[in-house]
Parts: sequence; C-alpha cells; structure tokens
Amino acid sequence: MIRISIDAMGGDHGPSVVIPALMTVATRRPDIRFVIYGREEAVRPELAKLPKLAQVSEFIHCEIAVRMDDKPSQALRHGRWKSSMWKAVEAVKAGTADACISAGNTGALMAMSRFCLRTMATIDRPAIAALWPTLRGESVVLDVGATIGADAHQLVDFAILGTGMARSVFGIERPSVGLLNVGVEEIKGQEEVKEAGRMLREANMASMNYHGFVEGDDIGKGTVDVVVTEGFAGNIALKTAEGTVRQIAGYLRAAMDRTLMARIGYVFAKGAFDRLREKMDVGRSNGGVFLGLNGVVVKSHGGADSDGFAAAIELGYDMVRNNLLDRIEADLDLFHARNPHAQTSRKSDVVADAEE
Repeated sequence: MIRISIDAMGGDHGPSVVIPALMTVATRRPDIRFVIYGREEAVRPELAKLPKLAQVSEFIHCEIAVRMDDKPSQALRHGRWKSSMWKAVEAVKAGTADACISAGNTGALMAMSRFCLRTMATIDRPAIAALWPTLRGESVVLDVGATIGADAHQLVDFAILGTGMARSVFGIERPSVGLLNVGVEEIKGQEEVKEAGRMLREANMASMNYHGFVEGDDIGKGTVDVVVTEGFAGNIALKTAEGTVRQIAGYLRAAMDRTLMARIGYVFAKGAFDRLREKMDVGRSNGGVFLGLNGVVVKSHGGADSDGFAAAIELGYDMVRNNLLDRIEADLDLFHARNPHAQTSRKSDVVADAEE
C-alpha cells in the first residue's frame, strides 16, 4: 500500500477541492490509502458526500490551518506540532505516510518540511522541481523557487536530484541534463554555471547524460529531460510560461468569437482545439516536488481544481512507487564518493534556515 498524508486545508478552495480529488485517485489506484488532516467542521461535510472514501482513508482533526498569506516564520511559530500542514509532513517523518501533498502556502510548507524532515546528508539546499510540458512530452525543471542564487555545488546537487526524479517519473535510466544559460557556448554565462558544467562533465555519471548548456527556448522544445537552474530564474521562467498559456488561450477565444465564419470554423476544428487545450492545461502537470529532503513532499498549485490536485497526488504516488529517494541517495553517494571536494558546508541551525 502507498500511504499519502493530505493537508486538506491548503489552497484557495480547501476541502471542497481536496476531498473529491482523493476519491478520483482512489478509484484509479486501489493500492492507495489516505490520512487526511484538517478542521473537522470543514472536512467532515465533504467526506460525508463520498462514503466510499472512508474505506481507504483516516481523518485526523487539527485545530490550526496555515493561511496562504502567513510568513514561513509565522507558520512555524503558530502551526508547528499542531497545524494540518505540519501534521501531514510529520506523518512522513514518522513513517505513517510515504508522501505528503498540500496546496497550502509554499514558503510555510518548505519551512516545515525542512524543519521536520531535514535535508539529505550531502544536500546543502533543497529544490522545487516541476514537470514541464514540451514538444517531446515532459521535462523536469528545477529549481523553480526554493533557492535563490545557487552556487556551482548546489547546481550539481540539483542536477542529481532532477535526474533521480526523471528516472522515477519517466522511467528513463540515463536522463539527459542541461544547465540553463544565456547561450550554449562554454565561455558564456555566470562563473557558477560554468563551474557546475565542468564538474558535471568530469563526473561522467552512469545515471546521467550531461548534455551541456541549454537556452530558454530549449525548455519548451524538450531538448533535455532535466533542466537545471537556480530558483530566481526558474521561478520567472515558470510564471512566464503559465502567463503565456493564459495569453494564448485568450487570443484563441477572442479570435473564435470574432466572426460567424470563425465560430463555424471552430466547430469543425473542435477536436484539434481540444487536444491543444489538453496539452496546454497546466493542471495536468500540477505539482511542485520538494527534492533533497528525507521524504517526499508535493506542493499542489493553490488554485488547482479537483483534477489538478488529483494530478499532484498521482505524482507523489509515482515517486514513492518508483523509489525516488533510494535512487537519489544512491546517485548522491556515488557522486560524492568520487568527488569528496564537492561536499559543501551546511548550516547546522535548521530553525534559522526555515525562518529565512
């Protein structure tokens, strides 16, 4: 059985979206079980609508719910040990759940996850990885917001983390990896990126096919299976892509409504537009994965609908089923055994880390 802990109070819609998503996944995955954390008065009415869900789930009341506008330090002070978000993460640490899913406050979820689960032994900073739709299928892109201004050692760690995720989710034994840069030439870019490229070339890892530098347009092309960057550039790229999808959708709607002939043409081309809509639907790739922690945590988009939250659960399920953490730990151990100088110094004070 795959056991998933759920923060039912997170996101813009809370239990009204989360609970139906659980039923959707439970129907498709008979080997899944849920532990649901949230306020009884909000969750129980939704559970009552789906009596079959009770057969595969357990509900635990939590008095505190982390708000979407709480600062990470506030969330830790007021929600540690007792909020639905903390309890869901803590279940992974305790071993009563294999993965945690939440649509709540990203900063608070990262702070609680780092405080509770800690980072892996050789990881300096965690990363948030996203599945990115491409012309070839999907790619893993990281970091999309956790670590701003990563150094060369951290970029190498991100490459190893992303490789492990690609191997688990895509079933690729040797994923191709590219470092996001302002050009593909080795002389271009920041020193940290060039140094990370040198380290990855020299590592010559059996589990990774290092491609070299890639540019922004290579993300959508699907040039590589894993795109590595630091959190500032990654987050801007992600938000730009999401905004572009909405912009194109708006253009198409306006064009189809412009004339009678356009509306008639839409009727004949409806199948093609439906396929385009499905390909561009960000909900189908919903779920940012916190990589580098001693546990699987998936952050669903706060505005996701039921199908989107279900996609985030499926992502967590796949990574547990395909032994994501074991793959990452094996790759990290191999890399650092061959490159002991690449071990970075880590902060010992996890609370200080979280309050950043």
